[in-house]
Amino acid sequence: MIYSDIVGLILVYGYIVILLIISEKVLKQYPTFSRKFLHIMVGNILFLLPLFTSRFIITFLVAAPFILLTFLMSPYSPIKLGDRISASGHGLGLVYYAISWTVLAFFFFNQPWIIAVGIAAMSYGDGMAALIGKRYGKHKYQILDDEKSFEGSIGMFLILILSLTIVLYYYHVPTSNFIIIPVIALVATIFEGITPRGLDNITACFSAVGTYLLLIMMGV
Repeated sequence: MIYSDIVGLILVYGYIVILLIISEKVLKQYPTFSRKFLHIMVGNILFLLPLFTSRFIITFLVAAPFILLTFLMSPYSPIKLGDRISASGHGLGLVYYAISWTVLAFFFFNQPWIIAVGIAAMSYGDGMAALIGKRYGKHKYQILDDEKSFEGSIGMFLILILSLTIVLYYYHVPTSNFIIIPVIALVATIFEGITPRGLDNITACFSAVGTYLLLIMMGV
Protein backbone atom coordinates (compact mmCIF):
# COMPACT_ATOMS: atom_id res chain seq x y z
CA MET A 1 0.00 0.00 0.00
CA ILE A 2 1.57 3.28 -1.06
CA TYR A 3 1.14 6.77 0.30
CA SER A 4 -1.61 7.86 -2.11
CA ASP A 5 -3.71 4.78 -1.25
CA ILE A 6 -3.43 5.55 2.45
CA VAL A 7 -4.46 9.15 1.85
CA GLY A 8 -7.35 7.94 -0.29
CA LEU A 9 -8.58 5.53 2.38
CA ILE A 10 -8.46 8.23 5.04
CA LEU A 11 -10.29 10.73 2.85
CA VAL A 12 -13.00 8.29 1.77
CA TYR A 13 -13.77 6.99 5.25
CA GLY A 14 -13.48 10.44 6.81
CA TYR A 15 -15.86 11.85 4.24
CA ILE A 16 -18.38 9.02 4.74
CA VAL A 17 -18.30 9.49 8.53
CA ILE A 18 -19.03 13.20 8.08
CA LEU A 19 -21.95 12.43 5.75
CA LEU A 20 -23.37 9.87 8.19
CA ILE A 21 -23.16 12.35 11.05
CA ILE A 22 -24.96 14.98 8.99
CA SER A 23 -27.59 12.49 7.83
CA GLU A 24 -28.23 10.94 11.24
CA LYS A 25 -27.88 14.01 13.45
CA VAL A 26 -28.38 17.24 11.52
CA LEU A 27 -31.06 15.98 9.11
CA LYS A 28 -32.68 13.38 11.35
CA GLN A 29 -36.08 15.12 11.25
CA TYR A 30 -36.16 14.79 7.47
CA PRO A 31 -35.57 11.06 6.88
CA THR A 32 -36.37 11.02 3.16
CA PHE A 33 -34.19 14.03 2.39
CA SER A 34 -31.52 12.66 4.73
CA ARG A 35 -31.33 9.42 2.76
CA LYS A 36 -31.17 11.20 -0.59
CA PHE A 37 -28.59 13.64 0.75
CA LEU A 38 -26.41 10.67 1.65
CA HIS A 39 -27.17 8.98 -1.68
CA ILE A 40 -26.15 12.05 -3.72
CA MET A 41 -23.21 13.29 -1.68
CA VAL A 42 -21.48 9.89 -1.55
CA GLY A 43 -21.09 10.32 -5.28
CA ASN A 44 -18.40 12.94 -4.68
CA ILE A 45 -16.05 10.05 -3.92
CA LEU A 46 -15.61 9.75 -7.67
CA PHE A 47 -13.24 12.71 -7.47
CA LEU A 48 -10.96 10.72 -5.13
CA LEU A 49 -10.58 7.68 -7.38
CA PRO A 50 -7.27 8.77 -8.96
CA LEU A 51 -5.61 8.40 -5.55
CA PHE A 52 -5.92 4.60 -5.69
CA THR A 53 -3.35 2.46 -7.49
CA SER A 54 -4.39 -1.06 -6.43
CA ARG A 55 -7.37 -3.11 -7.58
CA PHE A 56 -7.41 -4.88 -4.21
CA ILE A 57 -7.46 -1.68 -2.19
CA ILE A 58 -10.10 0.19 -4.19
CA THR A 59 -12.34 -2.88 -4.39
CA PHE A 60 -11.98 -4.67 -1.07
CA LEU A 61 -10.89 -1.92 1.32
CA VAL A 62 -12.75 1.05 -0.14
CA ALA A 63 -15.90 -0.10 -1.95
CA ALA A 64 -16.84 -3.58 -0.68
CA PRO A 65 -17.03 -2.72 3.05
CA PHE A 66 -19.93 -0.41 2.30
CA ILE A 67 -22.00 -3.37 1.15
CA LEU A 68 -21.96 -4.63 4.72
CA LEU A 69 -22.35 -1.14 6.21
CA THR A 70 -25.38 -0.26 4.09
CA PHE A 71 -26.95 -3.65 4.78
CA LEU A 72 -26.58 -3.01 8.52
CA MET A 73 -28.35 0.32 7.93
CA SER A 74 -31.22 -1.41 6.12
CA PRO A 75 -34.51 -2.71 7.57
CA TYR A 76 -33.20 -6.26 6.99
CA SER A 77 -30.24 -5.84 9.35
CA PRO A 78 -30.06 -8.07 12.46
CA ILE A 79 -28.88 -4.99 14.36
CA LYS A 80 -30.17 -1.44 14.20
CA LEU A 81 -27.58 0.87 12.72
CA GLY A 82 -29.10 4.04 11.34
CA ASP A 83 -31.96 2.09 9.76
CA ARG A 84 -34.11 5.23 9.65
CA ILE A 85 -32.18 6.34 6.56
CA SER A 86 -32.65 3.17 4.52
CA ALA A 87 -36.17 2.58 5.79
CA SER A 88 -37.23 5.94 4.33
CA GLY A 89 -36.80 4.58 0.80
CA HIS A 90 -36.23 1.21 -0.82
CA GLY A 91 -34.90 -1.07 1.88
CA LEU A 92 -31.90 -2.35 -0.04
CA GLY A 93 -31.37 0.64 -2.34
CA LEU A 94 -28.13 1.74 -0.70
CA VAL A 95 -26.88 -1.86 -0.67
CA TYR A 96 -27.37 -2.07 -4.44
CA TYR A 97 -25.52 1.25 -4.69
CA ALA A 98 -22.53 -0.23 -2.84
CA ILE A 99 -22.61 -3.43 -4.91
CA SER A 100 -22.53 -1.44 -8.15
CA TRP A 101 -19.61 0.66 -6.94
CA THR A 102 -17.70 -2.48 -5.89
CA VAL A 103 -18.18 -4.24 -9.24
CA LEU A 104 -17.05 -1.15 -11.16
CA ALA A 105 -14.02 -0.72 -8.90
CA PHE A 106 -12.93 -4.31 -9.52
CA PHE A 107 -13.24 -4.28 -13.30
CA PHE A 108 -12.22 -0.70 -14.09
CA PHE A 109 -9.75 0.33 -11.38
CA ASN A 110 -7.26 1.34 -14.10
CA GLN A 111 -9.91 3.47 -15.82
CA PRO A 112 -11.39 5.55 -12.99
CA TRP A 113 -13.42 7.74 -15.35
CA ILE A 114 -15.51 4.69 -16.25
CA ILE A 115 -16.20 4.05 -12.56
CA ALA A 116 -17.03 7.74 -12.24
CA VAL A 117 -19.60 7.58 -15.07
CA GLY A 118 -21.44 4.81 -13.24
CA ILE A 119 -21.25 6.52 -9.86
CA ALA A 120 -22.50 9.79 -11.33
CA ALA A 121 -25.51 8.05 -12.87
CA MET A 122 -26.62 6.37 -9.65
CA SER A 123 -25.67 9.17 -7.23
CA TYR A 124 -26.34 12.51 -8.90
CA GLY A 125 -28.75 11.22 -11.53
CA ASP A 126 -30.90 8.77 -9.59
CA GLY A 127 -30.67 10.77 -6.37
CA MET A 128 -31.76 14.05 -7.95
CA ALA A 129 -34.52 12.29 -9.88
CA ALA A 130 -36.09 11.26 -6.58
CA LEU A 131 -35.76 14.71 -4.99
CA ILE A 132 -37.06 16.58 -8.02
CA GLY A 133 -39.87 14.08 -8.46
CA LYS A 134 -40.93 14.37 -4.84
CA ARG A 135 -40.95 18.17 -4.93
CA TYR A 136 -42.24 18.89 -8.42
CA GLY A 137 -43.55 15.58 -9.73
CA LYS A 138 -47.14 16.10 -10.84
CA HIS A 139 -47.20 13.80 -13.87
CA LYS A 140 -46.77 10.26 -12.59
CA TYR A 141 -46.08 6.94 -14.20
CA GLN A 142 -45.91 3.53 -12.57
CA ILE A 143 -43.74 0.47 -13.22
CA LEU A 144 -44.50 -2.66 -11.12
CA ASP A 145 -46.08 -0.67 -8.28
CA ASP A 146 -43.14 1.76 -8.15
CA GLU A 147 -44.42 5.28 -8.86
CA LYS A 148 -42.15 7.85 -10.48
CA SER A 149 -42.67 11.14 -12.28
CA PHE A 150 -41.80 12.61 -15.64
CA GLU A 151 -40.50 15.71 -13.88
CA GLY A 152 -38.06 13.58 -11.90
CA SER A 153 -36.91 11.75 -15.03
CA ILE A 154 -36.39 15.00 -16.95
CA GLY A 155 -34.47 16.36 -13.97
CA MET A 156 -32.25 13.28 -13.93
CA PHE A 157 -31.53 13.64 -17.64
CA LEU A 158 -30.49 17.28 -17.31
CA ILE A 159 -28.48 16.70 -14.12
CA LEU A 160 -26.65 13.83 -15.78
CA ILE A 161 -25.71 15.91 -18.80
CA LEU A 162 -24.15 18.47 -16.46
CA SER A 163 -22.50 16.00 -14.08
CA LEU A 164 -21.09 13.74 -16.81
CA THR A 165 -19.63 16.78 -18.56
CA ILE A 166 -17.87 17.74 -15.31
CA VAL A 167 -16.72 14.16 -14.66
CA LEU A 168 -15.18 13.62 -18.09
CA TYR A 169 -13.57 17.07 -17.99
CA TYR A 170 -12.13 16.28 -14.55
CA TYR A 171 -10.58 13.07 -15.90
CA HIS A 172 -9.34 14.81 -19.07
CA VAL A 173 -11.36 12.45 -21.26
CA PRO A 174 -12.02 14.01 -24.67
CA THR A 175 -15.64 14.11 -25.83
CA SER A 176 -15.29 15.58 -29.29
CA ASN A 177 -18.66 14.17 -30.33
CA PHE A 178 -21.31 16.23 -28.57
CA ILE A 179 -23.85 13.41 -28.71
CA ILE A 180 -22.04 11.02 -26.32
CA ILE A 181 -23.07 12.62 -23.03
CA PRO A 182 -26.77 13.17 -23.92
CA VAL A 183 -27.06 9.58 -25.15
CA ILE A 184 -25.54 8.20 -21.93
CA ALA A 185 -27.82 10.43 -19.88
CA LEU A 186 -30.89 9.38 -21.85
CA VAL A 187 -30.22 5.65 -21.60
CA ALA A 188 -29.50 5.85 -17.85
CA THR A 189 -32.67 7.90 -17.34
CA ILE A 190 -34.80 5.38 -19.22
CA PHE A 191 -33.39 2.46 -17.24
CA GLU A 192 -33.89 4.33 -13.97
CA GLY A 193 -37.47 5.09 -14.93
CA ILE A 194 -38.45 1.52 -15.80
CA THR A 195 -36.63 -0.19 -12.93
CA PRO A 196 -38.58 -0.70 -9.68
CA ARG A 197 -37.78 -1.36 -6.04
CA GLY A 198 -34.39 0.25 -5.62
CA LEU A 199 -32.78 -1.77 -8.38
CA ASP A 200 -32.39 1.47 -10.34
CA ASN A 201 -29.14 1.95 -8.43
CA ILE A 202 -27.86 -0.99 -10.43
CA THR A 203 -29.53 -0.41 -13.78
CA ALA A 204 -28.83 3.34 -13.98
CA CYS A 205 -25.18 2.69 -13.16
CA PHE A 206 -24.48 -0.15 -15.56
CA SER A 207 -26.63 1.19 -18.38
CA ALA A 208 -24.60 4.42 -18.27
CA VAL A 209 -21.29 2.54 -18.24
CA GLY A 210 -22.43 0.10 -20.91
CA THR A 211 -23.62 2.87 -23.19
CA TYR A 212 -20.38 4.77 -22.72
CA LEU A 213 -18.27 1.72 -23.57
CA LEU A 214 -20.45 0.85 -26.56
CA LEU A 215 -20.18 4.37 -27.98
CA ILE A 216 -16.40 4.35 -27.51
CA MET A 217 -16.09 0.97 -29.25
CA MET A 218 -18.21 2.30 -32.11
CA GLY A 219 -15.84 5.24 -32.44
CA VAL A 220 -18.52 7.80 -31.69
